[in-house]
Amino acid sequence: MNHIRRAMIGAPLLLPALARAQGAPWPSRPIRMVVGFPPGQSLDITARVVAPRLSAELGQPILVDNRPGATGIISHEHVRDAAPDGYTLLMGSGATLAINPGLYRTLPYQPLRDFAPIALVNTSPMYLATATATPVNTLAEMLAWVRSQPGKLSYGSGGSGLTQHIAMEMLKKQAGLDMVHVPYRGSPPMVTDLIAGRVAFGFDSSPSILPQAEGGRVKLLGISSAARAARTPEVPAVAEHVPGFLALTWAGLVGPARLPPAIVAQVNAAMNRTLAVPEVRAHFEGSASTVTGGTPEEFRALMAAEIARWGEAIRASGAEID
Repeated sequence: MNHIRRAMIGAPLLLPALARAQGAPWPSRPIRMVVGFPPGQSLDITARVVAPRLSAELGQPILVDNRPGATGIISHEHVRDAAPDGYTLLMGSGATLAINPGLYRTLPYQPLRDFAPIALVNTSPMYLATATATPVNTLAEMLAWVRSQPGKLSYGSGGSGLTQHIAMEMLKKQAGLDMVHVPYRGSPPMVTDLIAGRVAFGFDSSPSILPQAEGGRVKLLGISSAARAARTPEVPAVAEHVPGFLALTWAGLVGPARLPPAIVAQVNAAMNRTLAVPEVRAHFEGSASTVTGGTPEEFRALMAAEIARWGEAIRASGAEID
């Protein structure tokens, strides 16, 4: 009788090992969602909006793991080298998965080779902003002011190679502007200096810059989408003054290459359900973002098209990082 009691007491300790041996359904433990930028940056905000609902859909905690550095390269190497078991995923962006391949001479990862696309989350325009003390109030005035002082005015970005940086380089090329680039370690410190007037201009994503504009701390001069946004109908599209200008940011979930197709399909379905939740949609739409979702195949096709499009823009701008 005692040996039966001892076996029953020990049974709970054996259950996890037995479940693993029998191939427990995925997921059976917490999942990490790696973000290559600091807390408070737009990509981090996106991850933290979707993570709780995605966690509920998958039935396991999802922990947002910020690993900033080297324009996202550190985080991407980490996920590239992680076991393809679905417990380490990456919230990537247009900057890291589309711009970096054309910007860096030697990039230690290749997006379409090293990662398994799961789901595109959203696309977002950026706003061109300036401090309230800057003596320009419209995009036309900004263009004229910069042209009158070649090389004397500066613009900030969240870091060399980020979408904000390359978008401004595109604007400089297309509009014939000469400005000095001041890179920061993330958007929050750039916005702080923009508000203080230590840099004259900057592109930034809607979640970061709209609260500053609504608080009267910056002025919005233009939006980087092809047309005006319903959230800010008074802000002109940059393309209204610089024909053909277009620069959108986007966020998407990927995993390591060789991630099992069944896990890809499961997370994709859960993400699409997450993006259909009214509260989630309202958050993104309130930030002038477009909720996307879709299939892994559609996301892979978008990544390939964006790599080609940004690569052409980067070559035209002359931007390059060793």
